[in-house]
Amino acid sequence: MTLHPHWGHKELLETLSTARARESLPATLLVQGPRGVGKQHLALWLGRLLLCPQPGPEGPCETCLSCRLALRLEHPDLHWFFPLPRPKTASTPEKLTRALEETRGEVLSEIRKDPLKPLTVDGARTLYLAAARTLRRQAQNRPSMGDRQVFIIGEAETLAQGESSSEAANALLKLLEEPPPGTALILTSSEPGRLLPTIRSRTTHLHLPPLSNEEVTDFLMTVRGVQEKEATKVGLLSQGAIGRALRLLPDGEDPGSLERIRREAFNLLQATLAPDPAGAFRTSLAFRPTGSRGLMELFESLEEWLRDLALAASKGETSPLNPGEEAYLRDALLRWSIHPPRAAEALVVVDEARTLAAGNVNPQLIVFGLVTALREVLTNQGTASSIREMK
Repeated sequence: MTLHPHWGHKELLETLSTARARESLPATLLVQGPRGVGKQHLALWLGRLLLCPQPGPEGPCETCLSCRLALRLEHPDLHWFFPLPRPKTASTPEKLTRALEETRGEVLSEIRKDPLKPLTVDGARTLYLAAARTLRRQAQNRPSMGDRQVFIIGEAETLAQGESSSEAANALLKLLEEPPPGTALILTSSEPGRLLPTIRSRTTHLHLPPLSNEEVTDFLMTVRGVQEKEATKVGLLSQGAIGRALRLLPDGEDPGSLERIRREAFNLLQATLAPDPAGAFRTSLAFRPTGSRGLMELFESLEEWLRDLALAASKGETSPLNPGEEAYLRDALLRWSIHPPRAAEALVVVDEARTLAAGNVNPQLIVFGLVTALREVLTNQGTASSIREMK
């Protein structure tokens, strides 16, 4: 199978195509935008645009040998790096390098089989120093087919994760500042603030905005073959992000991976606002005692529920991010007399939990402290504590 054409962002694609025709595209780009909005897909489209020998005003021709190879993720001059879990058998730097390349090859093989199937990778994922060195070494080689090569670094914020953060990021600084002739580097990030300032300053920033929910719905029906009713429902939850929508789609009898996280975040909110405060302890025991970095998406989803809670408290006219639970939120507001400033303060509590998760604190402790602190903030029971004081 091959990658689907980039969906939406027509004016942006035309602008980039014009810049390519004028040879004015920056050698180092940072594509940033909401999670799942299509940043890595745009980076791959840019890769085809740069490698295509005769691109048109709307982008790569998609029919030449170069484009066909790139669409199958088999082009020898298109290198795509992304965060991976640490291989369990990598006991030396050399073994880690080999194991990461083997795992990257396996993931690319899975994407080739079904580019629209969301990948499920267990464990915390990182762009390791070994991967940065592999990329840097490959960048010194001559292109295999033409006179260009393109390197894509997906989720580049994971370069700043863990003890080797500065090493992995710093390994790329000189390459970003002075890429070899004919070499393009495209970084993507949903959290550019987590990148080292030295990396941000060496890249030209390109913001990729969300699509309309209608555009996402059309994509699901046209490309994914989803029935209109389901596509419309998921489109409303997508926040304009196709990647998010694909992870919300059910897989057979199971809900999508992101739908599970969305419901789990709602369960956290319910435990927070339940009459029985012991629910915080019971909820925390449902989590494994390791793998705290896997909580990041859960916290993002919880923030969306808190945003909906604040919206209901302020009686705003903006549509909720999670339609369907407005009655529960209104009842919770009445039960605890929650005002909008409390919901805003609750977001600070979630951010503290995110910081602890990045530091690999026990997930059960994080969740217990999070729900307890959120309860104090939202229900005004007791003195609000920092979650860091509760771990």
